[in-house]
Amino acid sequence: MAEQKLSGQTALVTGASSGIGAGVARALGQAGANVVVNYVSNADEAEAIAAEIRQQGVEAVAIRADVSQEHQVQAMFRQAVEQFGTIDILVNNAGLQRDAPFHDMTLQQWQTVIDVNLTGQFLCAREAIREFLRRGPRPEVSRATGKIICMSSVHELIPWAGHVNYASSKGAIKMLMQSLAQEYGDRQIRVNSICPGAIQTPINTAAWSTPQALNSLMTLIPYNRIGQPGDVGKLAVFLASDDSDYITGASIFIDGGMTVFEGFATGG
Repeated sequence: MAEQKLSGQTALVTGASSGIGAGVARALGQAGANVVVNYVSNADEAEAIAAEIRQQGVEAVAIRADVSQEHQVQAMFRQAVEQFGTIDILVNNAGLQRDAPFHDMTLQQWQTVIDVNLTGQFLCAREAIREFLRRGPRPEVSRATGKIICMSSVHELIPWAGHVNYASSKGAIKMLMQSLAQEYGDRQIRVNSICPGAIQTPINTAAWSTPQALNSLMTLIPYNRIGQPGDVGKLAVFLASDDSDYITGASIFIDGGMTVFEGFATGG
């Protein structure tokens, strides 16, 4: 049994029915948190994740909400607080891609990515902070009044041709996260970002599903392996726990070294 660093706390993880979100939700449950598994379309998968988390001896519930829709986000938070009393941890994970060459990118492709990846994080963070301020400190379970973890990407730093909408959303998340950390630090609300590189999830199957694609990907990763959702989950537990109580406003890269630009290892 993993150490119960988050015992007595409740976490809400958006986009938690698969991929990184599912890995994070599992890890938070293993660390003792009750978990709200948010999903938008994969009800069976979300219910399965919640059932798996409950086997850890904590509570878990799947709640459907489109994070880009204000009324759905507010309803989700109301339901979560009614069920668990409060929320202590928000993991702003929900995100998607709508890739296109920039000159062919439609306004809908741009707007869909911004609505989910950026506006969704705004809406969820706002509801979480409202709840943290309403509730006040809970020193018996956490030194911080509340914790928000934004799921960013190496692409808040690395430009990404053919994915301008996605990279733009992640660059904006960095400023959203840092501005919230600045604004609410005096209320002991901690806000940080996790910036994954290549993680083996359904969103990027094309990058790892064949030996040729995986070999090509490895030319970008000094550590020479693809990441797993569980890797991100362990980092999320750390950032949600008192072990990281002096960390706020930070972008933490978990990328096997992708951001050291391995293509320049031989001099460029």
